[in-house]
Amino acid sequence: MRSAISFFMKSLFALLLSLLFLTLPIGAATSQAGGQKKQAGQPPMRFILVRSLLCMEDCPEWISGEGRITSDTPAQLRKILKKIGDRKLPIVLLSEGGEVDAAYAMGRMIRKAGLETAVGGTRLKDCPAEDMRCDAAVAKDGASLGDTYSYGAYCFSACPLVFAGGTVRAAPQWAFIGVHQITTIYSKVRVSYRIEYKIVNGKKTEISRKEVGRKSAGQSSSTKLGKKAAAALTAYLKEMGVSADLIGVMMSATPDKINVVPPEDALRMGLATDVLAYNEWPGMPLCALDAAAEAVCHRRPAAEAPAQDAAAVASQTPPESRPMDFLLMYDGNCQDECTQWISAEGHITPETPARLKAILKTLGERKLPVVLQSNGGDTDAAFAMGRMIRAAGLETSIGRTRLPNCPTLDPRCKASMAKSGPTKGEVSAGGAYCLSTCTLVLMSGTPRLAGYSDIGLVRPTTAKETKFFAYVDEMGVNAGTFETMMRAASIEQKTIPRAQALELGIINGIIPYGDEPGSRLCGPDAKESLRCPKKAKAGIAPTAASLN
Repeated sequence: MRSAISFFMKSLFALLLSLLFLTLPIGAATSQAGGQKKQAGQPPMRFILVRSLLCMEDCPEWISGEGRITSDTPAQLRKILKKIGDRKLPIVLLSEGGEVDAAYAMGRMIRKAGLETAVGGTRLKDCPAEDMRCDAAVAKDGASLGDTYSYGAYCFSACPLVFAGGTVRAAPQWAFIGVHQITTIYSKVRVSYRIEYKIVNGKKTEISRKEVGRKSAGQSSSTKLGKKAAAALTAYLKEMGVSADLIGVMMSATPDKINVVPPEDALRMGLATDVLAYNEWPGMPLCALDAAAEAVCHRRPAAEAPAQDAAAVASQTPPESRPMDFLLMYDGNCQDECTQWISAEGHITPETPARLKAILKTLGERKLPVVLQSNGGDTDAAFAMGRMIRAAGLETSIGRTRLPNCPTLDPRCKASMAKSGPTKGEVSAGGAYCLSTCTLVLMSGTPRLAGYSDIGLVRPTTAKETKFFAYVDEMGVNAGTFETMMRAASIEQKTIPRAQALELGIINGIIPYGDEPGSRLCGPDAKESLRCPKKAKAGIAPTAASLN
């Protein structure tokens, strides 16, 4: 007996994902990212080996990956990884996203190869502005010549999953990382079979089945994250060292919205491990510990300076080794509006808390930021300073202050200091440092911020351990993790990445490119932010560290 039957089968067709940390409508996110969503037909991702135009010799190279992630993209990545062999080249990504399973595969390949990732676009030499990776400029063998850019670059949808595969994950401040809900699309397919039966003891028994046709019966979609998909995503993020908090950020943005992840949030969750400074570019490799001064690389290790004897102070002593002094500074036209801050630079001695108390007394109720630059010094003095700053509710940050007409070797020479009132000058985060016990003072701020500056950690002596960790806990820093890290340290002083400083709570914000420590006023109409807290009087404090 023969007959034919038809039935529906539902099969998972694709998983689509998009990423970002400030919640915005898709249209708004499009304008911020330079119109990337208008490129709805973004071609499949293509990988190009590129060598920097910005140097004469020993030029950095990187892999540029731009386009939509498809099921074939992992194979294309595998080909170029085979081409570079054992070389550890960064991968610079620009993509609107694509297939999740393909992104998982790519991220695992990148992690296994031990490569860095960054968000950025690549422009090849002599290509027109509308086609920055033109075919004519792609080298047939070897590397093409070009440079990278971060402004307006984006990594959306499944792209952040690829980005997460990097051993170092550099997020430029002017690029965008975005997330939203995973959309699962189901295809309905009508499948026709020819089935043969026979009658055995009066019962119909199937003896063969052959497919004779298929026909599409439409599609359906769902943004509900099923158990299998949730388990796969959770396992992947854990494997890559990214906090599961990212899932909540993703699922909080409906398909018609997108969440842009600010750099500080990307760092906290481990999605990024570093934020590039204004003079660093995507594809610039991480500096080795023994990197030469002329090497082209980012996050250059800071030179560790030995503690100085504050009693041996002379006019010839370098400024960073002199006892810490405090200057009331201003920059701008104070007839209209100017920035003011307290510049604290030099070695922390037992007398330093008294000097800090004296300058705070002159401020009255004004809340001025304290901008620090120091190699550290006396631990008990640092404790006292931190408690004074916390009691006064002041902001702390790291920055170097320069006075007008002062030589490079003495950027705050006495000849340029005002005899009374504030001194005019400039402040910069770049190249500044707060090392050793200076970090204890830094962590007392409300808020406490860092730009492209070096943060140092100090291991306490056995005699001071109890007081040290009690103080750290008092300042709201993750004392348990901090203690574990400090006990494992074999040196007295070392630098710590901003990502780790944020995680521990040593700082709770990042100063973005374009801002400087203590660089803005919070006027009466200022929006509430990290630097302009609610109910704050019109005082002097910078705006929040945010991209938007």
